[in-house]
Amino acid sequence: MWRGFSTLVSRAARGSCRSCIRQGSGAPAPGPRATIFALSSGQGRCGIAVIRTSGPASGHALRSLTATQDLPPARSACLRLLSDPRSGEPLDRALVLWFPGPRSFTGEDCAEFHVHGGPAVVSGVLQALGRVPGLRPAEAGEFTRRAFAHGKLNLTEVEGLADLIHAETEAQRRQALRQLDGELGHLCRGWAKTLTKALAHVEAYIDFGEDDNLEEGILERADSQVRELMVALDTHLRDARRRKPVSIVSPEPGTTRDVLEIPVDLAGFPALLSDTAGLREGEGPVEQEGVRRAYERLEQADLILAVLDASDLASPTSCNFLDMVVTGTIAQRPSGNSQRLLLVLNKLDLLPSGSPDLSLDLPPHQLLSCLTGEGLDGLLETLRKELATICGDPSTGLPLLTRARHQHHLQGCLDALGHYKQAKDVALAAEALRVARGHLACLTSGGGTEKILDIIFQDFCVGK
Repeated sequence: MWRGFSTLVSRAARGSCRSCIRQGSGAPAPGPRATIFALSSGQGRCGIAVIRTSGPASGHALRSLTATQDLPPARSACLRLLSDPRSGEPLDRALVLWFPGPRSFTGEDCAEFHVHGGPAVVSGVLQALGRVPGLRPAEAGEFTRRAFAHGKLNLTEVEGLADLIHAETEAQRRQALRQLDGELGHLCRGWAKTLTKALAHVEAYIDFGEDDNLEEGILERADSQVRELMVALDTHLRDARRRKPVSIVSPEPGTTRDVLEIPVDLAGFPALLSDTAGLREGEGPVEQEGVRRAYERLEQADLILAVLDASDLASPTSCNFLDMVVTGTIAQRPSGNSQRLLLVLNKLDLLPSGSPDLSLDLPPHQLLSCLTGEGLDGLLETLRKELATICGDPSTGLPLLTRARHQHHLQGCLDALGHYKQAKDVALAAEALRVARGHLACLTSGGGTEKILDIIFQDFCVGK
């Protein structure tokens, strides 16, 4: 490795190295800015609507609409009559709250108006706020962006908040809440701390390598820290839990020609259910195209439901289906492939004994009667277990990497540590550690790249 090579580095280069170590990864503190306002609750008629402001003129806006010089006690709800600041016309009797910065969601002075949710009331209050000097309507995600700029949320927490807003299933909610609680950011900060220690040891060797007072084994300690971190990063990147909706294909013979799809919530997991054409010899070009599309979707699916008529298992069509699709899929499944197959025997109500022909060599299967509903609970429970195996439990283990950006920066960090191990010079090794540390900083802070931040915040709605 690079220990046997020259460690002479210019003073200018060493100074540059130290400045990199001291450089913070957080966003710079923002300067004075306009006060924004928006409806933060959902659109449409509702019992209560929440309108909020953020910025230096929030206190003035609150006084203007309540016609009083006294702000309410901080973080306490007070009943106030809201009036138009120009005409004095009453608008609503509402609860108002005052959040002086920095103890607010955005870190700025904030006010909230909890008004009745009729469209006319909401529109009147928003128009009144628009007439207050220094206020303007908020853009999409601007409240959260200000919270990020003031250090109230790091970037992974921001993404967790976006995921929580868009969560449609129980598993998505649990996963997003962990992200919002900062688990991934906390994990990355721990890794960054390890990298900082390793970089400090390498730089100490650069500066004082020939000094007798330098602690022995300092480079070996850095090597050990890097090895442990590489194992942790590799384990996290190889997490087999899925970060996308699960595709479930059901190749049930019938009249289906195209692939019919519908998103469903199965036991808290988001699944895309696809109904395909039956897998058999097509009699015409249209049917053949339907079968081709069915095979194409089978290749993409994470879980396959192979549905057969339990009362007709001995027919040539069923036997051929069992041999080609069910047995063939199980036999050809590569080691470690997450694609799974579940055989479902339908029309249980047509069997005289209530069970299929056991003389057939059947793989593990689930019995079902769509007519009577018998076996449906068992099938749903089996599906729940299969999805839990595919997707994992989002509430346990390491936090999931929910964005391609997370994957990119962790992989970049791991690649940089690989360059560290291969470096022929101690200065190059130190630079590799800086690059690795920069990737972790970008994961939680965005690295100050406005384009990346714009992409992340554009997913938020106005008022959040």
